[in-house]
Amino acid sequence: MSPREALHAEWTKARTLSGTIWLLLGTIALTTVASTATAAASTCHAAGCDLDPARIGLGGIQLGQTTVAVLAVVAVAGEYSTGTIRVSLAAIPRRPLVLAAKAAVLTALVLAAGTAAVLASFLAGRRILPGNGVGPDHGLPTLSLADGPILRAVVGSVLYLVLIALLGLGVATAVRDSAAAIGTVLGLLYLFPILAAVVTDPGWHRRLQQIGPMTAGLAVQATTSRPDLPIGPWAGLGVLAAWAAAALLAGLLALRLRDA
Repeated sequence: MSPREALHAEWTKARTLSGTIWLLLGTIALTTVASTATAAASTCHAAGCDLDPARIGLGGIQLGQTTVAVLAVVAVAGEYSTGTIRVSLAAIPRRPLVLAAKAAVLTALVLAAGTAAVLASFLAGRRILPGNGVGPDHGLPTLSLADGPILRAVVGSVLYLVLIALLGLGVATAVRDSAAAIGTVLGLLYLFPILAAVVTDPGWHRRLQQIGPMTAGLAVQATTSRPDLPIGPWAGLGVLAAWAAAALLAGLLALRLRDA
């Protein structure tokens, strides 16, 4: 089977699964609602303000990423639970092609949903935050795509969701069980912030933030200069990309070395 046919097969599977559309819509809704709520609850007082408007306006990503992770896991672990993975591998004997096709279709779906979610969150923050004093009145930038750092935060947030999806896909391919895969992905995302919160040593606190996939990846949303930022924006996204690549490699090895 050619790469084009493999892509068509994976696309057919994705669009015919009833949960796909609901998880994509859930990603948009959860991200937008959480971002709006965060923006509405954030205020600057007359004494001063050190908030980052972009990070606040895009704060719902931390909730929306959960449905993205579930979508990625379902895309592959569901086939193992139903046994249809045998049919897929019989039709496409080249197992790396199977995983590559799944990754490409998943990337396209999350890219579309993530763009909608991030833009909706951005527009909500742009409308709400200035009224709460989080804006030029306190020397903070207005949310505008014409501003380079803010554009980077918006684009980077979409890429963040795509990388979370690929991380989930790799873990699910290696683990094969939906519950275990979802638990592993969410554990990787939220364990490092929890550990960083309880560690008292400043060096280890910073190191945990630098290597955690979520804490490092979300650094791409930073648009104001802060001395406590543990890692640079693009470097942080690179850390998440490394996690996603490692998960996909583990998934590929498991796919090639184990029977369906």
